Amino acid sequence: MKAPPQTHSKVAGYFMKTSDLIFIGIKGSVVALNRGTGQQVWATHLKGYDFVNVVVDSGAILASCRGEIFCLDALTGNARWHNPLKGFGWGLATIATEDTVRSGNAPALAEKRRRDEEAGAAAAVSTTTASA
Repeated sequence: MKAPPQTHSKVAGYFMKTSDLIFIGIKGSVVALNRGTGQQVWATHLKGYDFVNVVVDSGAILASCRGEIFCLDALTGNARWHNPLKGFGWGLATIATEDTVRSGNAPALAEKRRRDEEAGAAAAVSTTTASA
């Protein structure tokens, strides 16, 4: 039987809930900030220094970067599990759960659009330079 997700943790002398935190994916890391103060509660480096897609789901943080997915405890940042998704490459990965289907992919889709536009602009410059 699976244990229920932890929803409270004693941090800095008081009990904190997942809803007290904001989660940021940045440069290969996930950072938890106190929603009320903006102070860093924890930070976990995942891999590399690339874009990190982050989804909160039932007391867990699901984070993908460099083609791998990580599950972190939302209150501590400790790894619950990691899957390197071997054979799928290093591309951007979207994450969907029953609770996140409506909004969970927006950051990854925006990053993909940015990368596609950047690649298109580089290709246009390359083509223009080659034909000159």
